[in-house]
Amino acid sequence: MKKHTLLLLLLTAGAQFSCNQDLDPTVYSNLTNTNGYQTKSDAIAAINSIYGRLKGPSVGDNYSYWATRHFALTDIATDIGHCQFGGDPGQLSLGTWNSSNGLLLEDWNAMYKLIANANFAIFNITPMTGITDSEKRQFIAEAKFLRASAYMDLTDAWGPVVLITDANLKNANYLDQTPPSSVEEIDAFIIKELTEVAAALPINYKSNGIYGTDDVGRATKGAAFTLLAKLYLRSHNWQKVVELTGQVMGLNEYSLYPSYLGLFKESNKWCSENIFSSLSDANTNGTELLNHFGPIDHPVIQNRWQYYTVNWDFYNTFGDEDDRKKCFFPEYMGVDKLLHKQAPSLGAQPPKGEFYMPDVSTRKYADDETTTYYDGHSVNILRYADVLLSRAEALNEINGPNSETIDLINQVKGRSHAKLLIMTDYNQATLRDAILQERGWELFYEGKRRQDLIRMNKYDILVNAYHLRVGEPAQIKMPQNKYYTYPQSQVNLNPHLNNGDRQ
Repeated sequence: MKKHTLLLLLLTAGAQFSCNQDLDPTVYSNLTNTNGYQTKSDAIAAINSIYGRLKGPSVGDNYSYWATRHFALTDIATDIGHCQFGGDPGQLSLGTWNSSNGLLLEDWNAMYKLIANANFAIFNITPMTGITDSEKRQFIAEAKFLRASAYMDLTDAWGPVVLITDANLKNANYLDQTPPSSVEEIDAFIIKELTEVAAALPINYKSNGIYGTDDVGRATKGAAFTLLAKLYLRSHNWQKVVELTGQVMGLNEYSLYPSYLGLFKESNKWCSENIFSSLSDANTNGTELLNHFGPIDHPVIQNRWQYYTVNWDFYNTFGDEDDRKKCFFPEYMGVDKLLHKQAPSLGAQPPKGEFYMPDVSTRKYADDETTTYYDGHSVNILRYADVLLSRAEALNEINGPNSETIDLINQVKGRSHAKLLIMTDYNQATLRDAILQERGWELFYEGKRRQDLIRMNKYDILVNAYHLRVGEPAQIKMPQNKYYTYPQSQVNLNPHLNNGDRQ
């Protein structure tokens, strides 16, 4: 394991399943549940295989789950994201998805594959005698954190889903068709798991006796507290959000990175703002983030697809003083000898020598540091700026605007030299709107936007307003579209997954 970087390699058996399919493991090495799980290195390989599932297998194309595809569900299908192409991402961009959408199926499968790996690891590590009790606690805590994270993402997207844990592996009939558990039941499971995990995980891995290196990127106490805070934020338990974000801040482990653009550079694998991330190395197990997010016909970042983008309406909300506005490719002379830029008005036709881009590419996962097909960009799944803004939101919901709430928001704004808030300009309702806007500016394409809009009861309002302004139909209806339709192949396998009025 390389110092300072946890390379997400699939080194062990990975059970691949759709809830009720055969659970014969796909083996990525010569370890199995019969000849493996004898030594510490076997256990580490099993745990690393779960981390690997955050971005897909290390063979073939690497653009699943947090390596790209997840952003289609969390950002493209909102008032921020856009996709000029048709097919599955186009459906999500227009709000016209259905149960046959391939991106819904891919994300579903990726999450359950991670859960399968976690269950398999916990089940087999628990009886091991070749490791110490402290090592066993560490490995199982990491697996449970990763499993909880996947169930958070599943319930964000689909609400009630089938809950499968390592305990099910003891039951010979556990692949029988199972009704989905309610969000409340799964939340209770996650809360119990993460509470136990937070007590077992270290604050960091410096001078760690189990791994022996500073393995940044592994699950930590701060990550468990943050994920719990995110769960309570979703359920509007504001006091618990304040309590848990306070615990994260009290660890004195995290701070805002000085530069917003620098935070997302491929060379910045890990920094003080990272709480939990999916890490990559372009040379050994890279992803295709740059391919999907990079601009088309760019003179430096060449042969990219501009597939996952933001709409111009969102780009235009940034103040010119805000460094975050620099995190895009709004205008450049393309290799096609055309000036790529924003149209001056809706429907305008470009003059000779210009090309009006239908949307704008972001630099978050597309910079000039990589020329290879695969890139090594990190994806910040949990970071400190989100903790600050989550705490500000909870405090505003409890007491309305106060000095701490405004200071938390202004810490995030100040890092990017954005215009700061003045407390006397806001009441509780207008500050709530300001926090939602700030979260969009700060966290776009980090897998947060759709859940933010739903939590604040603005999903249909803001998404439909954007579509209507650009001449598209208003497709989002609530509560019908609070959750995605279950993938049809999963409904065919398990009729208990009833789409009902989700279609």
